[in-house]
Amino acid sequence: MEMNRSSRPKIACISVIGKADNPLLTSLFPPYLGSSIEFSLLLNSCLDVFEIRQKQTSVDQDLGLLHAVDERLAVYGWLTTTGVKLLVVVDLIGQAVSPNDEGRQILAGNGVKESDMKPVFRALQMAYIQLLQNPFYSPDAYGQLAKTSSAASDSLPITNSKFIAEVKRIGESWVPGAVSL
Repeated sequence: MEMNRSSRPKIACISVIGKADNPLLTSLFPPYLGSSIEFSLLLNSCLDVFEIRQKQTSVDQDLGLLHAVDERLAVYGWLTTTGVKLLVVVDLIGQAVSPNDEGRQILAGNGVKESDMKPVFRALQMAYIQLLQNPFYSPDAYGQLAKTSSAASDSLPITNSKFIAEVKRIGESWVPGAVSL
């Protein structure tokens, strides 16, 4: 399938995975809002690739392309210094380019370079650091909750509205070639 020149890649999903491979937050973006099960399976399958790459990578936390699902979806990964994994699923076909974005049409058919993802991961990491600075957020609360609860909870471990809004802003504002978010 050839990529349409009048479309550009966009983020389909951003996920934060804890150091125990527990999902902390998964944000889906249109048109994938109803695809949580499919993305859960995709993200879970990337954790094995993440683990293999983690052993083969030096100090750099950017693990790059983890999994190209098909000609449409690709998953990129980043490891924080605390062991939390950031995963971004990119829809390579994405959305139509508006007339206001004509200058960006050059990027449209070229797909996504790994360097295009660095600003996304830096912005996500900064948002996560700000979350960790919140005295009311305890990153280890999930482990305690899992020990006391026998059934899985439907609620997300990260419920901080400021962090969720920042993840949403990052996902909606990213375009290939962006230098910062």
